[in-house]
Amino acid sequence: MLSFALEASAESLQKQGLIAYYRDFKSDWMLMNHSVFRLTLPILFGYLPLGMAFGVLFATQLDYAWWIAPLMGVVIFAGAGQILAVSLLAANAGLVEVFVAMFVLNARHLFYGLSLLGQFRGAGWRKVYLIFGLTDETYSLLTSRPRGPDRAYEQTVDFRITAFNQGYWVIGCALGALLADNVAFNSTGIEFALVALFIVLTIEQLKALGDSLPVWLGAAAAGVAMIALPPAHQLIGLLPSLPLFCCCIIGEYVVSNHREEE
Repeated sequence: MLSFALEASAESLQKQGLIAYYRDFKSDWMLMNHSVFRLTLPILFGYLPLGMAFGVLFATQLDYAWWIAPLMGVVIFAGAGQILAVSLLAANAGLVEVFVAMFVLNARHLFYGLSLLGQFRGAGWRKVYLIFGLTDETYSLLTSRPRGPDRAYEQTVDFRITAFNQGYWVIGCALGALLADNVAFNSTGIEFALVALFIVLTIEQLKALGDSLPVWLGAAAAGVAMIALPPAHQLIGLLPSLPLFCCCIIGEYVVSNHREEE
């Protein structure tokens, strides 16, 4: 009887411990998700209408099932690239042409993604998804948000930020494609959500970093492109200037560090 009572007591304590652990884990999980949701709210308000704009363009310009639009958001996850792909496919461009155009458009990720290699070091299986899910908006958020000393925890937050942002985009793609597939309406101007989102993110990045040089370099390059190039070639015309931007920013960083040491 005594041994039976001791075993029952041990099992009861073990169950109570598991329940307490589950409650703590669930509480921490919900707190982290709530914090990530608050951080990604600006992305939510940009990605939903922009994703819907892509879904509408996809459903109205291409003769494919509506569900392929959110599937592209899952497999490709490149906002401007997906919109470009729709335009090229609607113009009967080949897959090779679409691939080359999307690669050129997204080549900027090769430059600013290098700055996150140290931040992603040791992330394990999450590193692959963090690299895949890196967008302009996610990069801005990951580099400007406050970070703590716990690298593993911060990488978990980075992972969830990336997943939340992709979720917003996929939901927007699905809503837009489904809406356009069932309702006829005038969607003129909805694509301006991308411009508005970039403006908000630029202001947040400027406030967080306190360095206006990248902003002025980007504005100067955009101004030159608008004056010297036709609209169809302005984006491609900006790409050769990316290495020059990187050299300018690196030079400014070296000079500022040298002044601080003196």
